[in-house]
Amino acid sequence: MLNLVLDAAPRFLFFTGKGGVGKTSLSCATALALAERGARVLLVSTDPASNLSEVLGTRLGNEPGPVPGAHGLMALDIDPMAAASAYRDRVVGPYRGVLPDQVVEGIEEQLSGSCTVEIAAFDQFTALLSAPGDFDHVVFDTAPTGHTLRMLALPGAWTSYLDTNEVGVTCVGPLSGLTQQRARYREALQVLADPGKTTLVLVTRPDAGALQEAGRASSELAAIGLRNQVLMVNGVHPGLEDADDRVGRAFVARQREALGLMAPALAQLPRESIPLMGRPPVGLEGLRSLLQPEAPDRHRPASLGEGLAEQYELGLARLVEEVTHRGRGLVMTMGKGGVGKTTVAASIAVAIARQGVPVVLSTTDPAAHLISVLGSESDLPAQLSVERIDPAAATAAYTAEVLEGAGAGLEQAARDVLVEDLRSPCTEEIAVFREFAATVARAQEQVVVLDTAPSGHTLLLLDAARSFQREVSRQSAEVPPEVEALLDRLSDPEFTRIVVVTLAEPTPVHEAQALQEDLLRAGIQPLAWVVNQSLLATGTEDTLLAALAAHERRWIDEAARIGGRVMVVGWQPAPPLGADGLLALVGSAPAAALAG
Repeated sequence: MLNLVLDAAPRFLFFTGKGGVGKTSLSCATALALAERGARVLLVSTDPASNLSEVLGTRLGNEPGPVPGAHGLMALDIDPMAAASAYRDRVVGPYRGVLPDQVVEGIEEQLSGSCTVEIAAFDQFTALLSAPGDFDHVVFDTAPTGHTLRMLALPGAWTSYLDTNEVGVTCVGPLSGLTQQRARYREALQVLADPGKTTLVLVTRPDAGALQEAGRASSELAAIGLRNQVLMVNGVHPGLEDADDRVGRAFVARQREALGLMAPALAQLPRESIPLMGRPPVGLEGLRSLLQPEAPDRHRPASLGEGLAEQYELGLARLVEEVTHRGRGLVMTMGKGGVGKTTVAASIAVAIARQGVPVVLSTTDPAAHLISVLGSESDLPAQLSVERIDPAAATAAYTAEVLEGAGAGLEQAARDVLVEDLRSPCTEEIAVFREFAATVARAQEQVVVLDTAPSGHTLLLLDAARSFQREVSRQSAEVPPEVEALLDRLSDPEFTRIVVVTLAEPTPVHEAQALQEDLLRAGIQPLAWVVNQSLLATGTEDTLLAALAAHERRWIDEAARIGGRVMVVGWQPAPPLGADGLLALVGSAPAAALAG
């Protein structure tokens, strides 16, 4: 298994794809297999919401450390906040005691924004590409697709920006502080594009949405010169048994249909299928079983799903009723990539709009696939308005506004500094944040359902609330009122309902727990958890699916212990796409429960 990447593996391997497709499992299994073949391997996570420690079964830090039980394997999590602190110290350090304290304080203030978090983590990433040490292989477990595409495009963006910067300053400090990085970014770009040094592993599942996103990612990577790609289709059901089980038949049929509709360009890539496992591949033994799959246990306890409907809400009906009755306010779906946040958000919005209540459905996800989930516009309720925070449009509007406002009265030299500042790749983060705050403000008058980006990206967005006022003041001297009110609105349970979406698996539940803890520290209390795509709720008797379902009850109970209120949404035989498919998630009895 994984021979596509293990045979003749290059020095650098990047695993990317839609959240939840199994990037971390496959990158960890690949790194482990290479190490067990005698290579020196470094496994790196660039995901702000990394679960590398969870999958490897050991706690990792911001520096390479050994993985117990795996000789030759080292691993690290790039912690964005720790990287930002180290970056600030490195940039500011040479000026302490040389420049006046007031000037040094000004530089520190400039480096306190969200831009610094991004460039600092990116700086560590490029350092590993340009100076990988004595490792034979460096395996990158990257963030979900939209975030990863931005990261892989940054070497070119920053190189171009620094090459043409004539004013000596940047949004992340003095230009002189980036002199060394300029050469590193150029080298990183060359390494990424060299098929003899780097392979990009596009991980997907036999699912229409995941395959569509893999196709988009493949095209966008090729457009920036990264054509050395292979495709891994993870979680393929063999389709050999349990022909009488309705859920099993539907599961296999959906997979085969999705694979048959794969984009031609994607289908032409070198490809390997990874079979569906009967248990989550967690820990070294779990990863080794992924490399050598075993037949699932055919025994299915008779009481597997007993008491589920009595103990938990099945479907989203009660939540929809509560929001509809109020008629306004914000609903935010949050969680790790791949757990179905977009589907849950769209289902809630469509159901409320069907009751005649005006709803705005929007997304902050850079890899948004909201339109594909909603299907034909003609089938949607008239009361539903669908929007997307477009990063390019938001950045253009923000830049024009700042130049017309704060830039209008500046002398040419000062205006040049401002223009250069706005040209930086980081300006997009500020612009998107402002649009996010404006969308939240609209919930004062109507229902707004917000499909957020994967949790790490979203938490960086929320953390930015604390520094965003300084960023906007520095560029435009004007803080929008919706930004000033944002944190108060998000922490008001009468205004905001946070729904944490997860799956009945160990990693998604623990990731959701970490997300909830971060929200609580920010004074934001989630309303409920949604355990999505539950096989346990279907009553399936398919051997493989029942083996997976047997592991679910423990994690549904754990979700209730952590989150309190839990809604369980069953896996649906028909794809939850379009208005009717989405409404199936709302009903108190999942359609899939009719298995048999």
